Amino acid sequence: MEGVRQAGVPGLYAEVRASGGGVFGGDTGRTWRGASGVADLDTGRPVRPDMRHRVGSVTKTFTAVAVMQQAEQGRIRLDAPIGDYLPALVPGERGRKITVRMLLNNTSGIPDYIPYAFPSLQTFPSPSSAKSLDDNRFRQFRPAELIALGLAAPPAGEPGAATGVYSNTNYLLLGQLLEHATGTTAEEYITHHVIERAGLRNTEFPSGTRIDGPHSRMYEALYGVLDPPRDYSVYDMSWTGTGAALVSTMEDLNRFYAKLLDGRLVNQRSLAEMQRTIPVRALDGSTIQYGLGLHKVTVPGCGTFWGHDGTVWGARTMSLTRADGKRQMSVGVNLERWNRPDSSGRPQHHPIDDALSTLYRTAMCAATPE
Repeated sequence: MEGVRQAGVPGLYAEVRASGGGVFGGDTGRTWRGASGVADLDTGRPVRPDMRHRVGSVTKTFTAVAVMQQAEQGRIRLDAPIGDYLPALVPGERGRKITVRMLLNNTSGIPDYIPYAFPSLQTFPSPSSAKSLDDNRFRQFRPAELIALGLAAPPAGEPGAATGVYSNTNYLLLGQLLEHATGTTAEEYITHHVIERAGLRNTEFPSGTRIDGPHSRMYEALYGVLDPPRDYSVYDMSWTGTGAALVSTMEDLNRFYAKLLDGRLVNQRSLAEMQRTIPVRALDGSTIQYGLGLHKVTVPGCGTFWGHDGTVWGARTMSLTRADGKRQMSVGVNLERWNRPDSSGRPQHHPIDDALSTLYRTAMCAATPE
């Protein structure tokens, strides 16, 4: 962790769990928590392992769990067209072709709305300015407004394609689907039936622009556009809702994934569906193995892991649990998009990338890599 700080991250916090019998077995095992660096560059206030953090797209696993719970109760059918449930939001041929499963695994072909809600980011990953980030700091978006932006954009692919395209629009639609199926807001349903059921004490959808409880400032560099990086810890998260708005702690994330992968939040059949992966092109252009709200990560010589990563303005999170339950890692950092672009506009490699890779492998594999 100190290596990550020395490479340029102001502060980071983590929890690693190890158990000879497997985290799922319920034995005591070992838990390590640590932090390095500062939560506030102006005051030098140190970070702490238990700090609350905006965990970004880790939220998608929570939303997917809620949808699977409703599928188990027969209120949602995974292979039903989304137009059967939300004809006003997804009308016409798209509504007939795109299924709930396609939204969950990002094969709907609906593009991400973010470049249209944040116009100065349309040249991403070489944005023209941070103007949109500042303009939207206190703006309250409606989910339907953002969904409409995604649907109006040129399609990212055909519904049900063999390779998906990651899109936050899909998970806003799933939030609206949950509201339709449950008669309450998606945030309320997820709070009562996922967060509370998992026994999480420091995880919530924010009710305002600030994070309740001890937390760090969150510094956004926007690929060198913001130098020095700017704090965006105060922000209206309606721009991402059921796709990436949750606040949590590293301890809560490990507890959540342990219970999910042990079949205590959804049944084993649902979990098997969630772990059926396909290749999906991520927002950074890389290809990931994506299921229904779950990433599959294979670490050579170490094992297969399940979980999710997440970014919002100024914050990054990685949470992974080994398939056998014997190792868990959750890490939060308070800096994002530190890579500066080269002359062609592509983000360049940065020492932070190597330092984080070393941290992840050490935490997941229980040995310092050579």
